[in-house]
Amino acid sequence: MPHVLVTGGAGYIGSHACKALKAAGYTPVTLDNLCTGWKDAVKFGPFEQGDLTDRARLDAVFAKWQPVAVMHFAALSQVGEAMAKPGMYWRNNVEGSLTLIEAAVAAGCLNFVFSSTCATYGEHDNVVLDENTPQEPLNAYGASKRAVENILRDFEAAYGLRHVIFRYFNVAGADPDGEVGEHHRPETHLIPVMLEAIDGTRPALTIHGTDYDTPDGTCIRDYVHVCDLVDAHVLGLKWLHDDKGSHVFNLGTGSGFSVREVIDSAGSVTNLEVPCSEGPRRAGDATKLVSGSTRAGEELGWQPHRSTMPQMIADAWRWHRNGHYDG
Repeated sequence: MPHVLVTGGAGYIGSHACKALKAAGYTPVTLDNLCTGWKDAVKFGPFEQGDLTDRARLDAVFAKWQPVAVMHFAALSQVGEAMAKPGMYWRNNVEGSLTLIEAAVAAGCLNFVFSSTCATYGEHDNVVLDENTPQEPLNAYGASKRAVENILRDFEAAYGLRHVIFRYFNVAGADPDGEVGEHHRPETHLIPVMLEAIDGTRPALTIHGTDYDTPDGTCIRDYVHVCDLVDAHVLGLKWLHDDKGSHVFNLGTGSGFSVREVIDSAGSVTNLEVPCSEGPRRAGDATKLVSGSTRAGEELGWQPHRSTMPQMIADAWRWHRNGHYDG
């Protein structure tokens, strides 16, 4: 089976992508420094430990496995941290990605699928976002991802590096088979934090900002199930293999949910109370991020089958109760 190099394959989205790649007939080769990933999440192919800034290590991995493509998930991704430590985000996300891209080109691996983010768009009040929306990121996370998008375009012009860029909205849920799931250290994503508050393994959930210009005062996000998300990546890989050219796709459902709406849904799914407190806004948070794009459906044939809020919470709750990583 052809090999695909999956950077960040020991992390949340990357581990789900590895499972989807194996099901599609590829052998995923995980490259991860285990800074935020988990060795236990590497279940579907070989593991190579290494850092993206180590060019010699990257060259050795490319030479050993000769991958037909790269799926690049490895990045720091916490908005609050990006606001407080922008240098760390520029160094890790941009320098690491540039080194990886240079190594891929040197190895003749010219198919590249990149995990970007809707955070590149920034704040656009009362606008649903499509791929042509101006990119005006509010923080170093979004700005670093936009920078990597620009690097990919320059390397296509210079070296013929074909790429598909996916700009995600909020990712949620877990593998319904329970083989992999979401586990960060520390956990900052709304749904797993909320589930920890429900079962008492952490204090009450803090709602960061209740004075946004939204119907209930809390910010609104578009959520997509992680399994639907990684299905799009496999379709993106096929797109490149079919030589359809480099392209950008938003991955969202077009349905926005406020923080309070997510909390209400969690209460309904779990039949348990969600303990909450209210706090100030976090710097760098946009009011509303919702996809208005139909491009992924029309051109890739992508359909988000599991991306209803009850389903995402139910899958995350099952993983939260039954799944875990030890190392």
